[in-house]
Amino acid sequence: MKLIIINGPNLNLLGKREPEVYGSTTFEDYFSELQQKFSGIELEYFQSNIEGELIDKIQEVGFSYDGIVLNAASYTHTSVGIGDAVKAVNTPVVEVHISNTHKREDFRHVSYISSGAKGVILGFGLQSYDLAIQSFL
Repeated sequence: MKLIIINGPNLNLLGKREPEVYGSTTFEDYFSELQQKFSGIELEYFQSNIEGELIDKIQEVGFSYDGIVLNAASYTHTSVGIGDAVKAVNTPVVEVHISNTHKREDFRHVSYISSGAKGVILGFGLQSYDLAIQSFL
């Protein structure tokens, strides 16, 4: 099984950015834990702050991988293009958010990704990624 985690803008700052919301662990450290925990699957990671790069990556892997775990971060609430890319590919996508976006600002209650996703997991901190991976097993 081949899965990829795709993270959007500012998630490269996990561990530094708003630790009260996002925790104090870097994503690289957490990703190493995920690789150990799910050693029986091929797990990759990609992060970009650039919307077009996220779309390109979804299209690149969206016909050959078994699953995409996507945290488009703030682009979730603004990017019709990323939402369209999710709908355009065959690979199932699980939308993930570290925080419970419904407990935050009103604009975060809208997702352009959810309608094309296999499912949505939010509000469980970094464990949201773990739950998304488990959904593919």
